[in-house]
Amino acid sequence: MGPVRVIIVGGSFGGLTTAYELRRHLGPERAEITLLARDDQFHFVPSFPWVAMGRRSLEQISFPLAIPLAAKRVRFANETVTGIDTAAKVVRTDAGEHRYDFLVVATGHRSANEAVEGLGPFDGPGHSPMSAPETTELAQAIGRLLAEPGPVVVGAAPGASCIGPVYELAFGLDHLLRRRGLRHQVPISLLTPEPFLGHMGMGGAGKIRQLLEGALEERDLAYRTSAAITRITEDAVETADAAPVPSVCSIVIPPLAGVEAVAASEGLANPKGFVPVDDHYRHQQADGVYAVGVAVALPPVDATAVPVNFPKTGHMTEQMAKIAAADLAARLDGREACSAELSARCILDMGDRAAYLAVDPVRPPRNHIPTVSDGRAWLVAKMAFERAYLSFARRGRLVPTARGW
Repeated sequence: MGPVRVIIVGGSFGGLTTAYELRRHLGPERAEITLLARDDQFHFVPSFPWVAMGRRSLEQISFPLAIPLAAKRVRFANETVTGIDTAAKVVRTDAGEHRYDFLVVATGHRSANEAVEGLGPFDGPGHSPMSAPETTELAQAIGRLLAEPGPVVVGAAPGASCIGPVYELAFGLDHLLRRRGLRHQVPISLLTPEPFLGHMGMGGAGKIRQLLEGALEERDLAYRTSAAITRITEDAVETADAAPVPSVCSIVIPPLAGVEAVAASEGLANPKGFVPVDDHYRHQQADGVYAVGVAVALPPVDATAVPVNFPKTGHMTEQMAKIAAADLAARLDGREACSAELSARCILDMGDRAAYLAVDPVRPPRNHIPTVSDGRAWLVAKMAFERAYLSFARRGRLVPTARGW
């Protein structure tokens, strides 16, 4: 019997981690691994806010996927997936077909910008840092803001699950404007669907609420919770429950949906395009199919007045990928691997310092009291982790740390 055919769809944290972990468990004689991705570059997505603020270039946080994958004897195909037939076990792309014995869906998300009228950036005045092209466009918009100061709104739309960058962008913009001596000309408002600051889709954690409230207030950053953003115009952001907020540069995180090829594949995804899985990240019906990362269907931790979805971070994506890879390898040996509840550990950039947050598990009630700490040292740690991750990943390795990010 020849090696099993494993197809991984997606080249970001989920796909790359799965490829590295599978090759660690299974040599080339046991598994023929192919990674399909429409983008031939890996981008360190947590640094997108730094790119937007001009602190990094896109090139500094990216590298070609083909080189480290080749070193791991993983075939890379720069192709766009157009459909998946789980009955025939075939992945269709713009370049042909790939048959598989096992499939790992790590496609990430589609930004549902249509949920907020005017949320561009390419077909409306709103901005969003949810992809490399959008982040580059946002950096240009912030450059224009520095030349012609005016009010700014930073926020998240109803149903968003990526709330952390909202805080990072607000703090980062405040810090940038203060360094340029322009802060007094730029009122900044933060609008969030969260019922309270620091909810972040996981019900809050320890004293993060109080930390964020104090940090926003000392920086003169106006904020409103349970805000349902409905429309973005050239000079304002409209919400369902209050008067429009003036804004000449509106940065809004959209809700996420499953990518079109996954959403349109029969029997693969739920109505929102996300893949239902068990606690080993195996598809609940389709044989041999796994899903990791943002592509996974995860219910919210609680019901809120304005919807806030379950958070999906790079750290959690890596956990899912490791569990899925271990389970796939174990199945080939006729056994089942262990699983674990998702935890979250991240460092939130606050401009002149950073906050460290650790929760275990993500969903309350929790086994451990959440860890919340802030200071300049955490900002240094965040920058060091970025460099370490990129250095290791470029060489086909993952950072061996328990700190998370």
